[in-house]
Amino acid sequence: MKRTDPIATPVKDPELVRLRREQIVAAATKLFSEKGYHGTTTREIARTSGLGTGTLYEYVNSKEDILYLVCDMIHTQVEERLKLVSCEGDRMIDRLPVILSGFFKVMDDLQELVLLIYQETKSLPSEYMVRVLAREEQISEYFANLLHAGIADGSFSVEPEVVSLMAHNIMVLGQMWAFRRWSLQYKYSLQAFTETQTSLLMRELVAPENLRKGDENGN
Repeated sequence: MKRTDPIATPVKDPELVRLRREQIVAAATKLFSEKGYHGTTTREIARTSGLGTGTLYEYVNSKEDILYLVCDMIHTQVEERLKLVSCEGDRMIDRLPVILSGFFKVMDDLQELVLLIYQETKSLPSEYMVRVLAREEQISEYFANLLHAGIADGSFSVEPEVVSLMAHNIMVLGQMWAFRRWSLQYKYSLQAFTETQTSLLMRELVAPENLRKGDENGN
């Protein structure tokens, strides 16, 4: 689904708008991570991006616009990285563990950004908050579609009405690696975390007869 740009700009060249906003977002992401949203000024963002303050305001109208663009960038990175996860197998019992491993790796690589989006989105105006939450929902729906496919091919035995909840559970499991890293990093490697969480999740999802076959095969 094509997303509309909610931020007005007098600049008529779409490519120039994209490039300048990328500069602004890169600078803002760095500053927000270091100083927090409220501790960062628009003047600092302009200076760090290499733009004058007046020029910056040709591409955004407020610091809230910049925060929205940062959140949008983070969600785009997560979605694009998930699309790059490749896995073999015709059935979801084989494919989902690989996708989960890829998702946890994405959360590890982007953990600073994941923390940023959850720490600072409360500062967004309601119209932007709706858009940001919709992007979260799209990622959750990606996992929901995988679970429905697993039900359809006989891999999973969960009831369709709990699929949405299980999809959100997957999202939270991935985000946990960023949110609880202050504790988890001393007890688990990313590989151990991934294997343990995947095993627990698959035991909730997999049809009993398939789970028994996996156990018999040493999986």
